[in-house]
Amino acid sequence: MPFEHAQQFYIDGLWVAPAAASPGVEATLDVIDPSTEAPFASIALGSEADVARAVAAARRAFVHYARTTVAERIALLESILAVYRRRYDDMAAAISREMGAPIAFARDAQAWTGAAHLETMLDTLRDFPFDTVKATAGGGVLIRKEPAGVCGLITPWNWPALQIVCKVAPALAAGCTMVLKPSELAPVSAIVFAEILDEAGVPPGVFNLVHGTGPVVGDALSRHPDVDMMSFTGSTRAGVLVAKSAADTVKRVHQELGGKSANLILADADLKAAVEHGVRAVFDNSGQSCDAPTRMFVPRERAQDAYAIAKAVAQSLRVGPADADGVDMGPVISAAQYAKIQGLISRGIEEGATLVAGGPGRPAGLKRGYFVKPTVLGDVTPHMTVAREEIFGPVLSILPYDTEADAVAMANDSVYGLAGYVQAGTLERAREVAKQLRAGTIYLNQAAYNPAAPFGGYRQSGNGREYAEFGLDDFLEIKGVVGYAP
Repeated sequence: MPFEHAQQFYIDGLWVAPAAASPGVEATLDVIDPSTEAPFASIALGSEADVARAVAAARRAFVHYARTTVAERIALLESILAVYRRRYDDMAAAISREMGAPIAFARDAQAWTGAAHLETMLDTLRDFPFDTVKATAGGGVLIRKEPAGVCGLITPWNWPALQIVCKVAPALAAGCTMVLKPSELAPVSAIVFAEILDEAGVPPGVFNLVHGTGPVVGDALSRHPDVDMMSFTGSTRAGVLVAKSAADTVKRVHQELGGKSANLILADADLKAAVEHGVRAVFDNSGQSCDAPTRMFVPRERAQDAYAIAKAVAQSLRVGPADADGVDMGPVISAAQYAKIQGLISRGIEEGATLVAGGPGRPAGLKRGYFVKPTVLGDVTPHMTVAREEIFGPVLSILPYDTEADAVAMANDSVYGLAGYVQAGTLERAREVAKQLRAGTIYLNQAAYNPAAPFGGYRQSGNGREYAEFGLDDFLEIKGVVGYAP
């Protein structure tokens, strides 16, 4: 496990010691293994001075990096991908230890998404139209897409490699320079990633890493006048704070926020296959995915059958430490998250939901670690807290419906709109329902994850889109050059 740089930041191409901590501000933070509740590393926490130093390095580097050719940026991303592949096991091990993903899941899903999005961004960059000439009555106008500038990147703990790559890769592809603040709860994977970029030959100042908390480092980045754009992934509450801090300097703010995604199982769907797939999709990553299908809508006359299927899946899952063999589900990230989830499970039962599987407390035999029982709540109604709030844990709410129109209306009755899922007997019917859902990404009939599809949300799930050309576009400014051609 790489701890060599845990007490340093990566600024201007070098691993450097932090600036002196501000009075009253913690200088270090223990990184907790959620499987054991014990610290396994300690990181330095940055200050406003560290942010200022990193932003200055990024600003200096932007002058030259913004003028690199597409071919040069392709070569750089190819080098990063090659080193990432060599360090793949290190990335998986870091993620597993810091956020509790079972090691097989950390390898096959968590670390894999980082490589997949690097590959997708390379494919995007090779054919991306940075310059186009538009013919008009007044002559040809050049439409040029140029790098947005110095970018502040704030990433969460739940999918560390995915979220870091989905900001850093398009920023590099666009010609931007950046300062990354990863989650302080899962910072080791970001250290591995910075080491990868250093080995791959990213020019000094183009990528900078500063650890710290949101109220200190995140706020300093958001307020800094030399940061042109903020890209934030995390809770809606924190996203609002970033936007407010950025408002005084009128910088662009891209946000990928919370979700309470609906999974509509229509009357003609294969109920057993649809419910089994939906339950597993919620419990993957211990329910800590913003686009997890945590609201399952089933025909009322099939509700009891759905409960039985969901219960069987939940009870079949093995919960345990991330490094144990054969574990399907690890712990949740922290004591605070564990307490929040426990409170919402209890509240759901108090408000009238039927406990189908799981429930409050740790699974049997696990006395230490932030382990939550895979929980299924039935007879949930739209007004219940568990149907409205993002739980961010292994808790599925099943809502019976009477008509398809009712199901669509209930699915759209949310402040969120990140993802949606439709299971139907025919693809044509699934497509028709998908048109009616107000969410950024819709998955039809158990479709697999696709790194080329746009990712982002409606309403309080954020603004902007990530992945492929959609993510690249968000790191570009549009310039019109009038009179470019006769």
